[in-house]
Order: sequence, then C-alpha cells, then structure tokens
Amino acid sequence: MSNLDKVLYTGRTHVVGGREGRARSDDGQLDVALSPPGSGRPGTNPEQMFAAGWSACFEGAMGIASRKLGIALPRETTIDAEVDLGMVGDGYQLQARLDVSLPGLDRGQAQALVDFAHQNCPYSKATRGNIDVRIRLR
Repeated sequence: MSNLDKVLYTGRTHVVGGREGRARSDDGQLDVALSPPGSGRPGTNPEQMFAAGWSACFEGAMGIASRKLGIALPRETTIDAEVDLGMVGDGYQLQARLDVSLPGLDRGQAQALVDFAHQNCPYSKATRGNIDVRIRLR
C-alpha cells in the first residue's frame, strides 16, 4: 500500500455524519463538530481544516529551508491560506492560495524559502498537478 521508505506518523480520525457530523482523532487531541461551509452552524469544515493543516506544514517546511539555506526564519512569519470548494462541470473541485509573509527578509531570500517549502512540503506535493494553487509572497 505504501511507497514510503519509513512512516513517521499516522493521523487517525473517525468521522460520523459527514459534513454535518463530528470528527475525532484516536488520541482525543482533535474533537470537532462539522458543518457545511457557509451554513453558520457550529463547527468547522474540511476546507478550513485543509487550509490550517497545509499552512502549518508549509511553515514547517520553510523552517527546514531556513536551516538548510542559512536564512533566519522571522518570528513574525505568517501564512494565510484559502481553500475554495467549487464546481467544474458536474463535479466538485478545490483550488487554493497561500499568502506568505516573511517580514524583514529581502525578496530573494523570502522567495528562496517559499520555493524550497513548496517543493518539499507534503501538502504541496499532494496538490501539485491536482488542483490550482497560487502561492503569493507578501
């Protein structure tokens, strides 16, 4: 099943009720109500969780890049992620944007960190060629 040389971690969740249910992790660290996007009901949705997961992983990949490239990652680094759920013909599709802020770095250094992270972040790898992605450096 796996093409991984070594599994470092496995996230396990159990969902009941789909977009109007509940998601729980096996370790209890995640326990959230789910609600359809834009419904105004309590809970989150898969698009918000994907945006949070990807941006957190992307910042981690920039941290690895900063150590490899000898560029200090600013403490004030932020990533604003947007994941759109839309339609293409009769089917659902996602698209995403990551807005990265690396205050205090010159544009070349900041772009080097973003480029490295986008090549190495597992979420970026998973989306590459599958959905439209735009990464902007602010």
